[in-house]
Amino acid sequence: MIVEEIMKKNVVTLQPDNTVAEAIQAMETHNIRHIPIIDNEAHLVGLVTISRLKEVTSSIFRTNENPDNLKKPVDSIMERNVIIGHPLDFVEEVAGIFYEHKISALPIIKDQELVGIITETDLLRTMVELTGAHQPGSQIEIRVPNISGVLSDIAGIIRNRHANILSVLIYPDKQDEHYKILVIRVQMMNPIELIQELKEAGHQVLWPNFPGISL
Repeated sequence: MIVEEIMKKNVVTLQPDNTVAEAIQAMETHNIRHIPIIDNEAHLVGLVTISRLKEVTSSIFRTNENPDNLKKPVDSIMERNVIIGHPLDFVEEVAGIFYEHKISALPIIKDQELVGIITETDLLRTMVELTGAHQPGSQIEIRVPNISGVLSDIAGIIRNRHANILSVLIYPDKQDEHYKILVIRVQMMNPIELIQELKEAGHQVLWPNFPGISL
């Protein structure tokens, strides 16, 4: 999946000479936490975040306090060294950028112009959709050797149960590099018989465990 598929395209922006008060009003009106600052050519020159506004004054959203701070232009408080992305970047790579740089929003630039923005909320929603966690189903975790053909074998067992696979995640086994963990979400509410077939085929099912039930 690429950034263009999940980014917000109707971005609320301000210009450098807009005031802090106007930034606050824009955030309240549009229920947002980040405002890209652009020049007359739609080139990104900075970013104002709700956390940056709170640094200006602890009572930033009380318009009757610190009136001088509210009159300041946003270019006096905006972040200037802004990390940016491109519409064709992969979402998983962007998630890595968020994690590595501890950022909460990423303006998206194409041909030097601002064309979108991605926030932590967008990434979280996308992860939920990709994993199928918002759909009814069951999650099964299986420890498998790191060799070819294992996933195909497991998918065949699931297919024989006429179950639909909603998502598949794979991560390494931290205790043994020769193994990996498959996290498979299937569209069935009672996976007991499927788990039994997986175990009979020699697969090590880590989850779910059913206390008192021998499978």
